[in-house]
Order: sequence, then structure tokens, then C-alpha cells
Amino acid sequence: MRPAHPTEQAVGMHYYVSDADGVGGRLREDDEQFCVRELERFETEPIDAPTDAYPHLVFRATLRGWDTNDFAARLSDALGISRERVNWAGTKDKYAVTTQLFSVYGADPEDLPDVDGADLEVLGRAGRNLEFGDLAGNAFTLVVTDPDRPDNAAQITEELAAFGGLEDAPGSEDTAGTSVGVPNFFGQQRFGSRRPITHEVGLEIVRGDWEGAVMAYLGRPTEAEPEGTQEARTFVEETRDWQEALERFPNRLRYERSMLHELAECDGEPGPDDFRAALERVPSNLQRLFVHAAQSYAFNLMLSERLERGLSFDEPVAGDVVCFADTNAPDELELPDTDRLQRVDERRLRSVTRHCERGRAFVTAPLVGTETELADGEQGKIERNVLADLDLGPADFDLPGEFYSSGTRRAILVRTDLDLEVEPLSLSFALPKGSYATVVAREYLKVDPVSLG
Repeated sequence: MRPAHPTEQAVGMHYYVSDADGVGGRLREDDEQFCVRELERFETEPIDAPTDAYPHLVFRATLRGWDTNDFAARLSDALGISRERVNWAGTKDKYAVTTQLFSVYGADPEDLPDVDGADLEVLGRAGRNLEFGDLAGNAFTLVVTDPDRPDNAAQITEELAAFGGLEDAPGSEDTAGTSVGVPNFFGQQRFGSRRPITHEVGLEIVRGDWEGAVMAYLGRPTEAEPEGTQEARTFVEETRDWQEALERFPNRLRYERSMLHELAECDGEPGPDDFRAALERVPSNLQRLFVHAAQSYAFNLMLSERLERGLSFDEPVAGDVVCFADTNAPDELELPDTDRLQRVDERRLRSVTRHCERGRAFVTAPLVGTETELADGEQGKIERNVLADLDLGPADFDLPGEFYSSGTRRAILVRTDLDLEVEPLSLSFALPKGSYATVVAREYLKVDPVSLG
């Protein structure tokens, strides 16, 4: 176990669990070298199904150079409808080739526009819209550009196989189909790859500081941004001149500009309700993401502390809360079902350990919300320590509107069968929904997360 890059430590990922030096290099030299395909789990009816019962048009989109939110906005503009009528099961990144499902309320196939960088395949109709989580997982193929030490990939694979709890770790360079395990961290993208502040906004919201949340989003410039953007953020921090800030913020920062429009229209100095209204000017999924990022940051810290204490990730200790496997998962996935939880006491420890060894159960940590019950034992101490340090508790998530969260639990280990190609160096694997490809890739490259995309 070795210290992570400082940027990763800032979002709670304090360690790599493989000790071998990274291969170096970078991802996403070209969009075609980072491919993501959803492992779908959503039923559709034929396209000629009655629209009164099945009003949602469902299609598969292969996107190049499109962030999911941006594509949804482009689609809704072309259709002349509210963006809230466009839904999807998982958010994908701009710098990749991504294949994912979308649903549009009240649309017909002939309504779909031609969009540069988007290939659309109509699948049918549905009685409800797609929701986050309406997929089993994602399959990835990642190409590493200009690796410094490509031969180290085999040793890293061996170490990750051991971390995943395998009795027979690979001992040769033939690593095709090797099962590896990594901590199920939330990746850098959850918080912002170049400007990791989403969790900071969320922490301010959960603490009830609406002004602090808005200023965390509008201000706090980072060196990774263009100089003009840094100057605009510094200006709004120093002056609170919302109207003038609108002149300075570039048009591409449309969410910041939406907030500034709301504040500029206030009669007098804005109060807490005005700052909350400014936050509510951004899309509802982004409002939820703020709070989810705060939960994710706490979760990452809990995993890092568990690593520090030397506790197993693939087997429970007394006091842990485990979830059981989703029996309907695709063959290539270990998919936790966090609706089926069990608290592990000394009496159950041996039997639950056997379930974990066979991939039928998974140790969890909380994404804290109003209904969260913390673990007992040493894991319970970890969870309480992290929340105390952040000055958070489950009741703090009883928030208005989209900011409310009841919480859930999440597996702390993710395992996958990984195919490793040497020339060019590439990694192919599948992960359950909500897990991040870069959390696997970071163990191999061990570079600044900006190089992971």
C-alpha cells in the first residue's frame, strides 16, 4: 500500500493498494481509446405500442465528444421540450466513445434530430422513463498511451488479484481474464477532474449554508482553469457583484451564469432563500449530485481509514454490515444488492465470510442519509470518526427538494475479470453500476488523475 497522488487524497482516496510502480502514461489520448458500453437492464415494448400506455421513446445512443448532460440539453433544444423530459440511466463523460440508453417523454422516432457525433438506434417504448440505476453496469476498454513501464502491468495485476481475496493469484504474464479487486472508491470524476469542488458544494448544503454552497461553486478558482475563468471566480468572491460577474463569466459556464442571473435579479442583498433559489436554477440531477458528492467524499474517507487500520475488504469483521449479491446480474458482473443487508455479529461471522469468499455477499460502508444506521465494531468507529470530523450526521440530509437523501450503503470492494493486452497496453473489464473505471486504471498508471481523464 502506497500514498496516492495529492489530488486524489483531496477527495478521500489516500492510498493505492498495489505497491508496484505504475506503468505511467495517460488515458484518453483519443476518444476512441476510452470506450464505455452500458450493460443494459431495461425492458421496452415494440415501437408501435400505444403511446397512452407507453409514452416514453427509448433509444440507444453512441456518442463521441458528448457529455451526457450536454447531449440531453442539445436533444431537448432540438425537440423543443423541457430537458426534464429527457432521461438516462447513467452519466457518461465527454472524452470517450460511450454507448448508453435514453428515454424521451412524448417523442416519436421521426422527431429525433441528426446530431453530430451521435448515432441513435430506436429500441422501442416504455411505460416509465429511465432512471439512474436502470442498468447493470458498464463494460470498458481503455488504452494507455506512452506508458513508461508497461512491463509492470503484470505485477500490478497480481497484487490486485491478491487484494481481491483470490487464493490463486496469477504468477505469469498471461493475465487474460484475471479476477482483480480494488477499493470501490468514487473516482475523481465524481468531484470534478480538473476542479474537484462538487463535494465542497454538497458539504455546505448539508450543513445548511446555502450562501457557502453557491460561493463554493462560483468561486474557488483553480490553476487548471483558463486565466480568464480564474479571474472571474476571484472577482465574484471579492465583490459579490452579481451583475458585473455575469459580464465576466464565459458563456460556456452556463450553470454558474444561471446562478448569477438569479442573484442579480434579487431586490437588495440576497438571503439564504435567494442563494438556495440560485442553486435550484441548475438541473435537478446536478442538485442531487452536489449532495451525492458529499456522501461520496465521506465514503472515500471511510475506505481510506479502513485501509489504514489494516481491515480486510473481501471478508467481514464483527460489526460490519454486508449486502448480498443480485442474483439477476449478468454473468460477467458481481453486482451487490444493497436492499438486502445483514449486520454481522460474532455468531454470523463464519457463515457470512463464506458467502463473501464465494462472491455472494459484500462488505459495505454507508452513503450517509436520513435513514442510515451505522455499523458496529471497528467499522462503526471508522464511520463515526469520519462523520464527526466532517461535522455531519444522518439528520443533516433531511433537506428540501432534490437535496434530500435517505442514504444507502455501498460495497467497499469491486472485483472484475480483467483482460490485459500488452501492445498497445490496454485494459478491458466490466464494473457494476456506480463503480468507476478510473479506480481500476489509477492502480495501473499511478499518475496525476488529470492524466486519467
